[in-house]
Amino acid sequence: MTDGNGARGSDGGAGAGGEVPVDAGPAARELARVAERVEDAALGRATPCARYDVRDLLRHVLDGAAAFRDAAGKQHTAYTDAPPEVSPPLPDDWRARLPRRLDELAAALREPAAWRGETRVAGIGMPAGEAALTGLDEIVVHGWDLARATGQPYTGDERALRALLPMLERTADPAGVPGLFGPAVSVPRGAPLLDRVLALTGRDPGWCAA
Repeated sequence: MTDGNGARGSDGGAGAGGEVPVDAGPAARELARVAERVEDAALGRATPCARYDVRDLLRHVLDGAAAFRDAAGKQHTAYTDAPPEVSPPLPDDWRARLPRRLDELAAALREPAAWRGETRVAGIGMPAGEAALTGLDEIVVHGWDLARATGQPYTGDERALRALLPMLERTADPAGVPGLFGPAVSVPRGAPLLDRVLALTGRDPGWCAA
């Protein structure tokens, strides 16, 4: 996962009228745009995720998009049942697969049912609203990770960031959450929304590739 986590807070679910809390489409498209510009020579670069280089991060995002897509559809598949650490090498056709998977995830999260009830992801049962927000967190934060690692701009979708901030404020821990994210980082009062979200996932908003 992103080194990010979801939270219940009203279960993160769809409203009574059937609307969903946030459209993941803009964040998914921004991640796809960043990935499209990753050159082969950059695949071995470090990323803000210490355990991942660019190649590993792309593989993680590819599988994560499928996992949260299937979780949104309440499907138990190899993606929803496998721990996030279990990941084969990055496939040669990742450039074609990734944008499709991101589109599929965004479409799945537009369904009100994706935010209701219970589901399963990474082999763990959880409220569907929690899984949906965690899937959005994956898109947003790893989009920034990939952009920083490859020297690209990244602004972050404001609606997605506003949806994530309360969840992360509830779940962030000064000591970090093992297997999910590192210790929260301090940022100045009045820091940009993106920086606040990143800091709560244990990332230094000023991180730059060496």
